[in-house]
Amino acid sequence: MVKQVVTTICFILFHCVICYWAFRSSCNIPSSPKSIPTIAKYFGTKGRYEEVNTYLIDDIVSINNSIAALPSSKCSAIHLTAIIRHGTRLPSNSKVHNMLDFYNLVMRNASDKLNCLSEIKSHWTMWYTEDMDGQLVDKGNDDHRYLAQRLIKWFPSLLSLDNVRNGGVQLMTSTKHRCVNSTIAFRTGLMQGLNIEEERVIAELEIEENDALMRYFAQCERFLKEVENNENALDEVKRFNEGPEMKRAMEKLADRLEVPYSSITYDSLEAAFYLCSYEFTIKGVNSPWCQLFDEADALVMEYSSDLKQYWKRSYGHEINRKSSCILFRDLFFRLDRIVAQFNSSGTVSEVVTVQVGHAETLIPLLTLLDMFKDDTPLKSTNFATQQNRTFRSSRFVPYAANLLVALYDCPDGIRMGVRLNEKPLTLPGLNESVPKYEDVKMHYIALLRGCDQETVCKINKS
Repeated sequence: MVKQVVTTICFILFHCVICYWAFRSSCNIPSSPKSIPTIAKYFGTKGRYEEVNTYLIDDIVSINNSIAALPSSKCSAIHLTAIIRHGTRLPSNSKVHNMLDFYNLVMRNASDKLNCLSEIKSHWTMWYTEDMDGQLVDKGNDDHRYLAQRLIKWFPSLLSLDNVRNGGVQLMTSTKHRCVNSTIAFRTGLMQGLNIEEERVIAELEIEENDALMRYFAQCERFLKEVENNENALDEVKRFNEGPEMKRAMEKLADRLEVPYSSITYDSLEAAFYLCSYEFTIKGVNSPWCQLFDEADALVMEYSSDLKQYWKRSYGHEINRKSSCILFRDLFFRLDRIVAQFNSSGTVSEVVTVQVGHAETLIPLLTLLDMFKDDTPLKSTNFATQQNRTFRSSRFVPYAANLLVALYDCPDGIRMGVRLNEKPLTLPGLNESVPKYEDVKMHYIALLRGCDQETVCKINKS
């Protein structure tokens, strides 16, 4: 009996040791600097656009024509509205502050027994500074330059030399420098793709700055009061970040660094994750920071990020989605005008409209359109059952995410096609990927009649 107990204990201890070293050894596995981190698909809104469309890794200006089926070969595009998030950027000042704190902790107190930690201490230099303020980087310029060139391929009859020269292309942006610079990069890509060198044409393609549309969330009083400045609005996020899944991820990081558990906070864990994600998205480098995480950790970090987006920008609070009413109505007002012009004269004045904003611009609008809505709300307590959730920001709002709305003249009338990140999207509640425009309007008739920005954003003084 005693022998059996001893054997059982030895068996358990042996497997504990194996699991312990398997857990620790992830940081001992060398990775090629140019390889893709295994956790890259979990970076949330800090993710690279190429992880959504992996074929772009081999050819950044390629398009997948096989997915762009129209109801009839006789359909022709007459208008495109593209609502686009800015390109890859540097971290904000507050995030850099946390990254610096974590870096100093590693340099002072962490073990260097593991390969990745030894590499960080010996070869990696802290280059992030607290004055970066989320500025656009070279990769962010490329995101928009190449997107413009792909859109020329997707819509050659709309993004044409004549339409640019004749004023048929309109560019709009928020006043944030990363959005302004993204729009300039888009314009550069357009000129390069169309081989336009005339300074006159470039100068005439002016860029309108419009925060009322592209940063509507910052001007909606009710949103600011009920969500942005409400310390209780993100309680679910706080509870998850203080819960068992996050605590386990923090303990694993402390074990890898060989520092006390008390020295690792949520900010430390997030900073380490950002050091991995920013090195990859900005420089394309699979840095040693990425080796501090396994897939289980990354899933926890992604869920925390998604919880924040869900409760601050999406289905968590009704005002989140309603705050985008001004952009929603702007879109349909333009589409109505285009349809009326086309039915009257067969031509349209505004052939392409490009609007550059933020993840915070796109997420509420996608929510208003009922996209990516799960049957069960995202909560702090249902991490385990939400692994197959639809609401995954990594997949729909990476850097340079884009919502493309196109009108087509078809034999049976005007139809509307929607693409998200260049992939066809069937709107919830509609059966066709390119439905009749009037069917789309009927589906959203309640919003078109009642989604008034002044009304929904007004604070009830009582």
